[in-house]
Amino acid sequence: MRVLVTGTAGFIGSAVAARLLDRGDEVVGVDNLSAYYDVNLKKARLAHFTDHANYRHMHADLADAKRVEEIFASFNPQRVIHLAAQAGVRYAAENPHVYVSSNVTGFLHVLEGCRNHAVEHLVFASTSSVYGANTRMPFSEHDSTEHPLSLYAATKKANEMMAHSYAGLYGIPCTGLRFFTVYGPWGRPDMALFLFTKAILAGDSIPVFNHGNHKRSFTYIDDIVEGIARTLDRTPMANIGWSGGAPDPATSPSRYRLYNIGNPEAVPLMRYIQVLEECLGTKAVMDMLPLQPGDVPATEADVGDLLRDVGYNPSTPVEEGISRFVSWYRSYYGE
Repeated sequence: MRVLVTGTAGFIGSAVAARLLDRGDEVVGVDNLSAYYDVNLKKARLAHFTDHANYRHMHADLADAKRVEEIFASFNPQRVIHLAAQAGVRYAAENPHVYVSSNVTGFLHVLEGCRNHAVEHLVFASTSSVYGANTRMPFSEHDSTEHPLSLYAATKKANEMMAHSYAGLYGIPCTGLRFFTVYGPWGRPDMALFLFTKAILAGDSIPVFNHGNHKRSFTYIDDIVEGIARTLDRTPMANIGWSGGAPDPATSPSRYRLYNIGNPEAVPLMRYIQVLEECLGTKAVMDMLPLQPGDVPATEADVGDLLRDVGYNPSTPVEEGISRFVSWYRSYYGE
């Protein structure tokens, strides 16, 4: 297939592009190499496949409507995987405008590209953060997500609603994937595993929010990529039994679907840190801090629907995933 992937210099996007190329797809990657974190790391990710015969890279800001239209018109993708976004829950409190520009305006331009060029299937990234104030575990796509606690989550909730409207108005098959804490080699430097590893090796303390009482569905990158690839190959169908009297948030009378994509086995943050200490051979100095605004104490993914529909079954335990990350980190940074 011809697949347009946005955010190919990013953690998940680069891994997805590599996977699609490995299986024989033709990929055009779009990224603006944002300076939100180390651009050299992003370039190093891209270097894995920029010379591949079936890959073309487009440097573009998705907030530029004309540039996005040019890319769609020149490549004419059959399917689109939209992963580009301004990430980070805490950063949104300091830089709200960039979240709307990237996550809302940019997504609108992707939707318009899909509409104007008859894209067969749009798969887009959402987040477990949309569950917000919901405390019923595990999180289910069939539960309400009307109370996000951060602007980042609100922009992703907006993406879900925008995609639903385009699926209904223009018949674009859309699938949203709510990611749960993704980690692994080539990960983001602003994520806990990266920050903790860097600090521990430097002999610095690590910030442990909510006094260590967090619990997360930590999900290894390879498991995420497998789920994305399988979802791309399965276009959603309308739910003919959908009822406005008892509306199901996960499905629609249009060709639209939402799925959780994450490890159903949630891991306490303190266990996560313990495994990292074991892999590094060094004890962490912990600075216990209160729960941060916008954070939630726990996430736990119900992935039964994705398992049923595409056979998604994440299998990498944190002991193995963190060990792989530490090996990559030591090699990449020469530690």
